[in-house]
Amino acid sequence: MAGGNAIRGTRVGAGPMGESERGESAPRRRVSYWCANGHESRPSFAVDADVPENWDCPRCGLPAGRDEQTPPAPPRNEPYKTHLAYVKERRSDADGEAILEEALAKLRRQREEP
Repeated sequence: MAGGNAIRGTRVGAGPMGESERGESAPRRRVSYWCANGHESRPSFAVDADVPENWDCPRCGLPAGRDEQTPPAPPRNEPYKTHLAYVKERRSDADGEAILEEALAKLRRQREEP
């Protein structure tokens, strides 16, 4: 017999957990949600809980609504923007030219100083 431990793999307090030890579970209801791909998900909520209008589909991740005929539209994907794209949104070409000239003048002054 290896180790001689008769109750191997258990811990103090382990045992069958039933309704008597945990208490009664709250009454539940299932609510159906449909996504744009036609997937149905049915999470359960407590009877007295507020049910959300939208739910994320566990299969595809799209938002799902409670109306099967008109599910929510998929979110619009914004393409990745580079740092330069954000700068161009904030500054005009004239501003860019002025900043470039200022930076070049500063570099030229630094090179001239011993």
